Amino acid sequence: MTDQNKDSLVSLQYILNMRPVFNQDALFSDGTENYRIPMEPNVGDAVTIRFRTLKNNVDLVYLIHGETRKQMSLAKTEKGFDYYETKIVVGQETYEYYFEIHSGLMKCYYNLRGSSTEIQEQFSFRIIPGFKTPDWAKGAVMYQIYVDRFCRGDDTNDVETGEYSYIGDISVKVDDWDKPPAVMGVREFYGGDLQGVRDKLDYLQDLGVEVIYLNPIFVSPSNHKYDCQDYDYVDPHYGKIVEDGGECLQPGDLDNKHATKYIKRVTDKKNLNASNAFLANLIGEIHKRGMKIILDGVFNHCGSFNKWMDRERIYENQEGYEPGAYISADSPYRSFFKFNDESQWPYNGSYDGWWTHDTLPKLNYEEPSRKLYNYILDIGRKWVSAPYYADGWRLDVAADLGHTNEFNHEFWKDFRKAVKEANPEALILAEHYGDPKGWLMGDEWDTVMNYDAFMEPLTWFLTGMEKHSDEYREDLLGNSDAFIGAMKTHMASMHPSSLQTAMNELSNHDHSRFLTRTNRKVGRISYAGAEAASVGINKAVMREAVVVQMTWPGAPTLYYGDEAGVCGFTDPDSRRTYPWGHEDQELIEFHKMMIGIHKKYQILISGSVKFLWNDYQGLSYGRFSDKEQMIVVLNNRDEERNVDIPAWKTGISRREEAVFTRIAVTGREEFSATEVEYTASAGILHVPLPAYGAVVLYHRDKKK
Repeated sequence: MTDQNKDSLVSLQYILNMRPVFNQDALFSDGTENYRIPMEPNVGDAVTIRFRTLKNNVDLVYLIHGETRKQMSLAKTEKGFDYYETKIVVGQETYEYYFEIHSGLMKCYYNLRGSSTEIQEQFSFRIIPGFKTPDWAKGAVMYQIYVDRFCRGDDTNDVETGEYSYIGDISVKVDDWDKPPAVMGVREFYGGDLQGVRDKLDYLQDLGVEVIYLNPIFVSPSNHKYDCQDYDYVDPHYGKIVEDGGECLQPGDLDNKHATKYIKRVTDKKNLNASNAFLANLIGEIHKRGMKIILDGVFNHCGSFNKWMDRERIYENQEGYEPGAYISADSPYRSFFKFNDESQWPYNGSYDGWWTHDTLPKLNYEEPSRKLYNYILDIGRKWVSAPYYADGWRLDVAADLGHTNEFNHEFWKDFRKAVKEANPEALILAEHYGDPKGWLMGDEWDTVMNYDAFMEPLTWFLTGMEKHSDEYREDLLGNSDAFIGAMKTHMASMHPSSLQTAMNELSNHDHSRFLTRTNRKVGRISYAGAEAASVGINKAVMREAVVVQMTWPGAPTLYYGDEAGVCGFTDPDSRRTYPWGHEDQELIEFHKMMIGIHKKYQILISGSVKFLWNDYQGLSYGRFSDKEQMIVVLNNRDEERNVDIPAWKTGISRREEAVFTRIAVTGREEFSATEVEYTASAGILHVPLPAYGAVVLYHRDKKK
């Protein structure tokens, strides 16, 4: 054999034995049941942790936990991927880990944000032994109802014009259901009530709703009811008024001591007990339908009308009520509030208000007797227990409760114990802006309203708008890199149990309607007017957003009326009435289609998620398990185009063709659930996309 032939043979053998170039895109692990078994272990459980690489592509994989470095074993090879495993036993403490991967001279790390050349311990995976969130809430389709604006079911409990005064003017009964809310509309009432909710249960069930979340329903002088007057009772204006009487205020009179009709309605125990009984019956009917219900708890502050404060002197001298802290220094509730001038009694208005609002007295939980502390814990228990059996709490401004961060955590730990002891399957979901990690360690909240890891990034990407419609940013419109970065960063703060139950909303009562944001116009009702909220909207972009909402990890939550085409700037304009009789039926049908898909495919509840492809105004991600793959592709451009998606990243083989079925498509003009097949060759899917469109494709391995 000549030297030349020998050299050629050596070169050929080298080429044949070459390992593929180190492929970091193939690396994957997460905290779902696909890569952590079990996903929610108890103390003392053995846990299997898995890690995926390209076949024959790495030399070693280590699990790193603190100073411990544990080599993982190759457990199986499947569809062109190697799966490494190791087992650990978890103790009492949170177990944090990340991965170290070696391939020849290359070394990298893998954490919640993906692969990195540097150790980033702040993005480590976390196992919290004993932390479980209710299975019913994982991926549940939720529906938020602002009760006064949803449906009028009982005309006999309506707030009357002049029934009482609030913030300098009288209450107003609105007769025109379609009238946009007034700029100062806090004391306007459209007559929506719990009977209206009951009347529309068929509609909600047909839509596909699994959980109803009600904005506050307890006694309160406002339509939003975040200024609670009595935590023990449902407001009779939402429930039942069985004993009526008294008079409304006379013209020009704003003194609520004279509001005898209001006083009768909200202090008479017959009305209060009847309203509580109505709620119990409503919850029973909801449960009969296989649905759940979450109540809104406002425990950081109450209202100036509250019986503990009684600034309006509504409860003064009423039978069965102790004097409020505003009324008397001898009030049993004096310690519930902080007063800055001890010399002002009787009628002491020097109390602390939340953000200085005197209509929202800040509750003083740190008072020595712990009477208030224990009272609110009892309230937490009461409404998730017999005879009500509510299925959980949404906690308003939960991080603000108390006067120190340390005390805040102490309270929510005790609140969790109280609620979970009363109802182990109750969900504790908090409103929170910013990093929630400190409250999601298994002993306080279950999850959060998902602003940072859903509503905000998705809004910027699809519309370029801030979630209040207060700002437009061209640099964030269509910026998929910014979207991916934000999602990875903020999702890393949430344990998988929290992520799968996170409330993923496009709109709610505190922000502009998503459909309005599609017009890319900065505005508020105070200066732009109500009509401007509907000008130039793009329903196709709204449908793109719904596709993401129904295919992203978490609990997709509709804000009442979004599905029917309701528009509106930020509150109060986002609190318009549901348009019964002139709904956007086409948009409702689209929601039904996407909700149906969400509920049909288990991988949308428990599957892994991975970004597959992105460019300007374009994005694709996969939801997947070992046997199933779903791929979502968005095109937010005003033109059709074709894209190639690396479907192999979801775990399909590149050596065999894989047939994906398009199960949903939406574009500028129309949407469809007509099934069309696309074949992935060498792991690549060629996908045609309509303008302002989204496509959902599904593949399942054939049973062998």
